[in-house]
Amino acid sequence: MERTRINRIMQDAAALIDAAGFALPPFAHWSPDEFRARARDAQAIIDARLGWDITDYGQGDFDRLGLFLFTLRNGSAQDLIAGRGRVYAEKLLISQDGQVSPMHTHIAKTEDIINRRGATLAIRLCGSDAQGGLDRDAPVRVQTDGLWRDIAPGGVLRLGPGESVTLRPGDWHEFWAEGGACLIGEVSTVNDDLTDNVFADPIGRFADVDEDAQPLHLLVSDYAAWLSRESNATPQARL
Repeated sequence: MERTRINRIMQDAAALIDAAGFALPPFAHWSPDEFRARARDAQAIIDARLGWDITDYGQGDFDRLGLFLFTLRNGSAQDLIAGRGRVYAEKLLISQDGQVSPMHTHIAKTEDIINRRGATLAIRLCGSDAQGGLDRDAPVRVQTDGLWRDIAPGGVLRLGPGESVTLRPGDWHEFWAEGGACLIGEVSTVNDDLTDNVFADPIGRFADVDEDAQPLHLLVSDYAAWLSRESNATPQARL
């Protein structure tokens, strides 16, 4: 994805989030230079990978296969193992009309996916085989706002604003918005996008960025290159 496109998506997402009455945390508004200047104090933000996340899953077609995310809070694997402390995470997501977040499940994370505002959120569900792999012929039983629902293999669950579903490891799912953009909440156990996502097809979790401009704000996938303790090197835009 070109950095100019990422910057534009950030601006559009910020406007939609603001219109919905949500306020992003202060660090969301830091420039790359401010982030670098405050990196020592912001180490907890960096380590938890809080912040902007825009992906086309490495496929180069964001409008068809993509997602906007902002990680608001995130605990640690150590707390999760101990069963105490910050064992939770929270995100805001935006899915555009017909824009698919592809079929996947999680190894450890349980998540509530919540339609916060906007269009209908459509979620296709499949079960797992004995090894935890995708079984397109397996039904799924999930809770929607505390009520159990049985979903046929490959069935589509549709959530209106205010409705939610709880997805556990082994619940394979892909989702998209229908009828416009959808602002989505995610409340979950600790989130680890580097190791906990299992996709049905061999795709990437993060976008490959073409640095055709300077970043408006850093993505979580920028932190290693831009905020490294060992290096002051900064990726240069192709100007």
